[in-house]
Amino acid sequence: MSGLPPAAAGLLAGVRVLDLTNVLAGPFAAYQLALLGADVVKIEIPGVGDLARQLGADRELNEARLGTSFLAQNSGKRSLTVNLKSERGREVLLRAVEQADVLVENFRPGVMDRLGVGWDVLHGANPRLVYCAISGFGQDGPLRDRPAYDQIVQGLSGMMSVTGTPGTGPLRAGYPVADTLGGMAAAFAIASAVVHRDRTGEGVRLDVSMLEAALTAMGWVVSNHLIAGQHPVPMGNDNFTAAPSGTFTTAEGMLNIAANEQRQFTALCQALGRPELAEDERFAERSARKTHRAALTEELEKALAERTAEEWEWLLAEAGVPAARVLTVPDALRQEQIAFRGFVHSPPFPGGHERSLRVLGSPATVGGVALGPRSGPPLLGEHTNQLLSELGYAAEEISALREEGAV
Repeated sequence: MSGLPPAAAGLLAGVRVLDLTNVLAGPFAAYQLALLGADVVKIEIPGVGDLARQLGADRELNEARLGTSFLAQNSGKRSLTVNLKSERGREVLLRAVEQADVLVENFRPGVMDRLGVGWDVLHGANPRLVYCAISGFGQDGPLRDRPAYDQIVQGLSGMMSVTGTPGTGPLRAGYPVADTLGGMAAAFAIASAVVHRDRTGEGVRLDVSMLEAALTAMGWVVSNHLIAGQHPVPMGNDNFTAAPSGTFTTAEGMLNIAANEQRQFTALCQALGRPELAEDERFAERSARKTHRAALTEELEKALAERTAEEWEWLLAEAGVPAARVLTVPDALRQEQIAFRGFVHSPPFPGGHERSLRVLGSPATVGGVALGPRSGPPLLGEHTNQLLSELGYAAEEISALREEGAV
């Protein structure tokens, strides 16, 4: 990333993050920090590593401990193997903490304390440390000790209850939304805590709940219940807030339309060649359109049947109507917009293999520059000697640590 303006080269340049996390929520959080320029050191169990190293659609990569789930969230990090069940291993971690700015972990609540490296110990070693614990339900409360996976959180958050239709739901989202939301919430909190620490000199303990992050993301589903007392129900592809706002059938392909404003509805009727719909008493007013949603959909789809979803997308965009096709994931990634923004990056494949690797970068650009990883994902323990040397260990000490299984 040479030649970039300082801000684009790394908003978090000079910040060292110790990443003790596994699978997705935690690694995703640390990956976002790495994309913003932080020096992220991934601390893994010797010989085992992050479970995500064995997860993904390619069996060969899983067996090589380079599963696609791992490759996707760990570029730009360095790997240090440490046995935290070993006294000397804990000494290595504490020395690393002394030189670190952030430590993030997603063990079950209480595990770090049982290992002898909980918040009190780490804060004593480095009072300026930002400590972030990510868990399914938080570090306290009646659910704190329950194991949590994305699907469990989707169910307990109410997400599944409003996904699908009355006939098909409840349904889980087809992607790990709760994990990702928890990771993004953690990254935001960590960056904020680093600002606070730099202003005050005080370390901070952060407790991130995936359940609470999921609820936070549900928008009007939650706010309508909390504020207006409405009981949320699944509505399939329709949007409760307005009509027409949902997914519609065309001559070929499905089309999302969100004509939420009166002027947008009028423009939609004109573009479809059905201007009389805007004057129909069933559809003329916003509240009436919601009441007669099914009848309106039927009328719109008669007109939409004359063209494909792709054709309508451009015609409606020109008319000022929010509309777009429903794409597959491969088609979404092939969009010209994604390529133009430089959102997909190609870091080196671990171990010097010639195999190609494509990963997502940051959804935020800085100074007009798309932020991607500065290096590829690490092999398990790839940087152990280098990092131990940076921590002040001599070559003979490193050999001794390896011999006794501490690293």
